[in-house]
Amino acid sequence: MSSRLFYEEDGNGFPLLFGHSYLWDAAMWAPQVQALSPSYRCIVPELWGHGRSPLPPAAPYPVERLAEDHWALATDLGLERFAVIGLSVGGMWGVHLALNHPDAVQALVLMDTFVGPEPEENRLRYFKMMDTVEQAGMIPPPLADLIVPLFFSPVTMQRNPALVNRFREHLTSLPRAQIPGILSIGRGIFSRASVLERLGEIQAPVLVIVGADDRSRPPHEARQMAGMIPGAHLEVIEGAGHISNLEQPERVTALLQAFLRESLT
Repeated sequence: MSSRLFYEEDGNGFPLLFGHSYLWDAAMWAPQVQALSPSYRCIVPELWGHGRSPLPPAAPYPVERLAEDHWALATDLGLERFAVIGLSVGGMWGVHLALNHPDAVQALVLMDTFVGPEPEENRLRYFKMMDTVEQAGMIPPPLADLIVPLFFSPVTMQRNPALVNRFREHLTSLPRAQIPGILSIGRGIFSRASVLERLGEIQAPVLVIVGADDRSRPPHEARQMAGMIPGAHLEVIEGAGHISNLEQPERVTALLQAFLRESLT
């Protein structure tokens, strides 16, 4: 890797490696880092082309390479053992880390994610959206209006319009220079190969969390994965969509605290 992912770090203690959602950045995890950093070393990298990380080294950029990039970062930071908390694509690369480096990954949280293939209808829809973004060199406001509901519960749309509007403004104001990187990561995510058949190999304790109203990664996907991972525990978060950690932060943070306390002692 010629360059390194940008990351934020806060706190001391056992290391937690966070993975944020596609189209977001490290700030997504602020409520959880605030709560967990008094007890844990919280490390929050940003995906290539997202936040302050440079553009990806290749296009399209597969999930398997994202996993190894995060492994390289963990190695650079001297992390011999750590937990992974991954949401959406963060969970996808997190599974690869747990499978490829079982001695290092001591606990795994999979939030609003799926490591099976992208359903064909979704894949075609998302690639069409990305073609539109590529042609425009930006995310046009009408397209942003279609993307936003993929991330939030109707409850959030109604009760927390500030969160929803901030995300919409983020989408429509992405710098043109970032667009190629975002598309490269997106095309890698939505053309990913399935690793469902390998979930039974995961050795670490696993917590699976999904928003009850997640349109992008519906609860039946989380149930399927949880049923294939030995000893995995599933939690469905009412009033949450795809970004469950920001939509119901108190509930999600409490689950993480309990799971980490049990799994890392």
